[in-house]
Amino acid sequence: MSRFAYVNGRFVRHGDAAVHIEDRGYQLADGVYEVWAVFDGKLADADGHFTRLWRSLDELRIAHPMSQAALTMVLREAVRRNKVREGLVYLQVTRGVAKRDHAFPNPAVLPAVVVTAKALDRAATNAKAVKGASVISVPENRWGRCDIKSIGLLPNALAKQAARERGALEAWFVDDMGLVTEGASSNAWIVDGEGNLRTRDTNANILRGITRSTLLEVIREAGLPINEKPFTIAEAQGAKEAFITGAGSLVTPIVQVDGVKLGDGVPGPVATKLRALYIERARQKAV
Repeated sequence: MSRFAYVNGRFVRHGDAAVHIEDRGYQLADGVYEVWAVFDGKLADADGHFTRLWRSLDELRIAHPMSQAALTMVLREAVRRNKVREGLVYLQVTRGVAKRDHAFPNPAVLPAVVVTAKALDRAATNAKAVKGASVISVPENRWGRCDIKSIGLLPNALAKQAARERGALEAWFVDDMGLVTEGASSNAWIVDGEGNLRTRDTNANILRGITRSTLLEVIREAGLPINEKPFTIAEAQGAKEAFITGAGSLVTPIVQVDGVKLGDGVPGPVATKLRALYIERARQKAV
């Protein structure tokens, strides 16, 4: 099946899609991105992702490329043209094309927009969640504005590669105080010894995960105890359960941290329940 991408105003075949060599995203990582999970051909957590997109653009002083309504149409068309029922749709907005200079182009140029969509095998990802995954820890070495969903992801890529080389799904960044901040492409959670759900608060240098936000609503509706309090690797290794959240991972149980097995080494009841509740909510609310 042919794939299609949206590039600066038009859809083209995925294999023919290209951007200018002086796009500031390519040369300076001067841009932001968002990723929506797709359920039944619809966008999950749509408004949350748009809110974070506009905030990221505003923080970097990049103009909004179009209205939310227009951008929603582009995203839906990308999903439709690629015949994606279950999967992901990726959006990237950069400052645009300009002669290479660290300072912003003056006068400003039009932002550049790229959208791609791909299908996922939900049965396969669900099977992985049933088995559980492992994480490793790496030193926090990212810039101080991880709240912006920037395309400058080299530290994340290196962390993810380190995880792959050690047979793990994800890497958790650990700050100078020995506290887990977040994963290379996910938010980090544990169920501590007292049965409390814990995850880092967004006042810290972490991304304001949209899946994380929706799951917090699900947790509160379910009446589960939640504490937005950081934890150490040692606390994670001694926890009853652990899991990660994100548009790609949804809610994925973690059964091993830095080689130490959690409990009996299988996904626990809380993470398993929350995955089911999140997916149910995402499907119901998708637009």
